[in-house]
Amino acid sequence: MTTHDLQREADDPLVLSHEDSVRLLRGAPWQRLAVLGDSFAQGLGDPSPGYAQVPWPERISAALGSGKPGFGYLNTGVMGKRTSEVRAEQLEQVLAFRPDLVNVAAGGNDLFDSEPDLDGVESDLDAIYAALRAQGADIFAFTVANVFDTVPELAVFSDRMAALNDRIRAVARRHGAVLIEMWEHPVRLRPNLMSADGIHFTIEGHAALAAEIVKALSTRINDRAGT
Repeated sequence: MTTHDLQREADDPLVLSHEDSVRLLRGAPWQRLAVLGDSFAQGLGDPSPGYAQVPWPERISAALGSGKPGFGYLNTGVMGKRTSEVRAEQLEQVLAFRPDLVNVAAGGNDLFDSEPDLDGVESDLDAIYAALRAQGADIFAFTVANVFDTVPELAVFSDRMAALNDRIRAVARRHGAVLIEMWEHPVRLRPNLMSADGIHFTIEGHAALAAEIVKALSTRINDRAGT
């Protein structure tokens, strides 16, 4: 793609350029990034005209890995996985990779049950976080955006998603994880935010999410440096 082809991304006030992301993450201590979970971890999403077809995990990996020849990246995300399956099927592989920074994106598929077991979701997330923290890894997580004003057909899931976000916040708080709040993020009101499946962000949304992750990780770096 030419620069002209990516003009919408370059002009988007909610998006950071790769160069700005690299600058904000300069001095980051992390050398091995892992992402585990469901399709949100996998990075699914329809293309957006004017945006580079790069999902959020690859944007974060590229920014963190810039100038680090030995940087490692692992993504075990699989579409449709419930939190218990992520724990059972992906955690061991991620631990064997020995990451020092991990994203956990899970819980959404559990909401399709007639009576979601949010206590079970929180317990599984708690166990995943605890195992990662025991190895010394930092963790970041994000809440799911409130898209229900612009996608009213999904409104039936609004209360469930809000409840899931509360569980994600609680687990992140207990384990000292970096939490990226997306519930009320302004990107949620964009008419082109959702893919055709009505579930996943388009790449436009991925780019905005990646920007928030970079800013949150940058704050963690600066906090540790005492700046």
